Amino acid sequence: MNQAIYDYYFNKKHHAFRKPFGETLCEEYAAGGLTPRERMIDRLTRAAAKEEPHIMEGEQIVFMRTVTDLPDIFTEAEWKELRQKYHIHELGYMSNVCPDYAKLIASGLEAVRSAAAEDEKRIIDAILDLTERYRKEARRLGRSDVAATLARVPRFGARSFREALQALRIFHYFLWLEGDYHNTVGRFDRFMLPYLEKDLENGVLTEEEAQELLDDFFLSFNKDSDLYPGVQQGDNGQSIMLGGTDADGRDSFNALSKMCLISSGRLKMIDPKLNVRVSKDTPFEVYRLGTRLTKAGLGFPQYSNDDKVIPALVELGYAPEDAADYTVAACWEFIIPGKGKDITNISALNLPLMAERAVKKHLADCPDFETFFGYVEKEIKAECENIIAENDNVWFIPSPWLDMLMDDIKYRNYGIHGTGIASCADSLAAVKQRVFDKKDVTPERLIKALETDYAEDPELLHLLRYETPKMGCDDDLPDLLAKRVLDAFGRALAGKTNKQGGIWKGGTATAMYYLWHAAEVGATPDGRRKNEPFGTNFSPNLFTAAKGPVSVIRSFTKQNYRSVPNGGPLTLEFAGSIFAKEDSIDKVARLVQYFIERGGHQLQLNSVNPEAMRDAQVHPENHRSLVVRIWGWSAYFVELDREYQDHVLARQEYAV
Repeated sequence: MNQAIYDYYFNKKHHAFRKPFGETLCEEYAAGGLTPRERMIDRLTRAAAKEEPHIMEGEQIVFMRTVTDLPDIFTEAEWKELRQKYHIHELGYMSNVCPDYAKLIASGLEAVRSAAAEDEKRIIDAILDLTERYRKEARRLGRSDVAATLARVPRFGARSFREALQALRIFHYFLWLEGDYHNTVGRFDRFMLPYLEKDLENGVLTEEEAQELLDDFFLSFNKDSDLYPGVQQGDNGQSIMLGGTDADGRDSFNALSKMCLISSGRLKMIDPKLNVRVSKDTPFEVYRLGTRLTKAGLGFPQYSNDDKVIPALVELGYAPEDAADYTVAACWEFIIPGKGKDITNISALNLPLMAERAVKKHLADCPDFETFFGYVEKEIKAECENIIAENDNVWFIPSPWLDMLMDDIKYRNYGIHGTGIASCADSLAAVKQRVFDKKDVTPERLIKALETDYAEDPELLHLLRYETPKMGCDDDLPDLLAKRVLDAFGRALAGKTNKQGGIWKGGTATAMYYLWHAAEVGATPDGRRKNEPFGTNFSPNLFTAAKGPVSVIRSFTKQNYRSVPNGGPLTLEFAGSIFAKEDSIDKVARLVQYFIERGGHQLQLNSVNPEAMRDAQVHPENHRSLVVRIWGWSAYFVELDREYQDHVLARQEYAV
């Protein structure tokens, strides 16, 4: 790793070159009657023309943003009209998709230009023009190595590992410049491996030189990431997938996969986010390598279980060869590189709210638990139908450059998160055990306690919060109720198609809804009080006294993930101090392997240091490099809003 380059970017010295776009465009476009596609192409070409080439001393992979913003292409009146006609998802731009970078890296832009439409040629010319200006700047600085690389790519197909990395950097850079976001990288170690192997075999690169190149490439993801939109800084979706079974069912974790883990550990920066596909046949050494990165405290890698994910996707209707090639979107949702324009997070189902509604509307009249659960399922079904009705008529701003990287679209599926599964299952367990089995709590008492936030019944609060079964404790009552809830969620969406011809699918993730949805529901029968957040993703309540990570894994591997195959990991927080023990790497690695062997579908681990986090809240200037996992992404702790900092601090720490 080039320490001088690292320090330059980490200390944000490159921000001195930044400038605003400096123009408004929407009124001009409206007056000229330009179509949305024409507006996007014109803005992209103008933005590219405004970019100024800057190359740092020793830098091998170049291109960094100097224009800080992209002006809107629609007037307020035009947006109002669009929103009256359509559902506009988030910012209105395509996001959470994975382009087919490999094809253009191999062919180069010149090869596709002759067959491109005239407006697409404008995009190609804008890319090549900025590349040429970077090449001239490299020559001016005496950087013949950079100039030689840019003379080749992206105009022509890459011939070397360095050329392939540079081409990918440019293509990825222009997606952000177009306005697309949460742009993922996909199965990087598969499509980049041939370039690496060829260079190593021919003596073009040594292993050390290849690692330095990869370090430089990984650093490039962090140059502009503060300009990328998200709920919080760091939520930018720059995810890479490593490993996974190949077409013949063999594990494909390779030399480049290992190098990616090493580069990430050396840089200790929040991008790119690393994911690893594993299975029952994954060698233990892969888990050991992954755990060494977990020790670094970055919150990755995140693991996905091929044994569970691939069959679930095939069952949903994905072609087997596409299912076997899956990657993840910005956080964890399963998508197909180059072939899917899914909206993986179109909405979320507030599962504790479904239980609360059933309690308040029907519990007093239910003769038994099965009747009551039937009402819960009806609430889930009705809410899913509402979500579909509210979100189906989607319209996106065109993304011409992204479309050039995705020319074989087969999947346009919509995903719905399932928020707060532990709170929902624990609430149902409390109702079953206390109201129907033991009969020591009446429906009336429970309903009154919920309406008053337990303020008038502290004894009931203690009973439900601490003396009733909880997910995470390997208790079949809440664990299997969670399975029933998720199966009901899956049934509510089964057979539903969207207006794009895709399907609807549920998942076990929360994203930011562990705060947002918690604010929408009052006190719940599990002893959770109003405004207390849910656990993040597929994990226990924050106040659950779990017996340890093995107990949690057992609880969260009893469910049927085929019902809800949109992704959503079990999230475990480990005290960073455990890694001081000599055998800690193997112990945590065995735990990850155990989760996969138990049939878990996704897992993410976080190594946390509560003392450092608390000090960072008081003295942020002393902890600028402190990284934590938030939900499906990692961030610098001091750049988070206080509510997200506090949630990380509130999560249970485990030891091994």
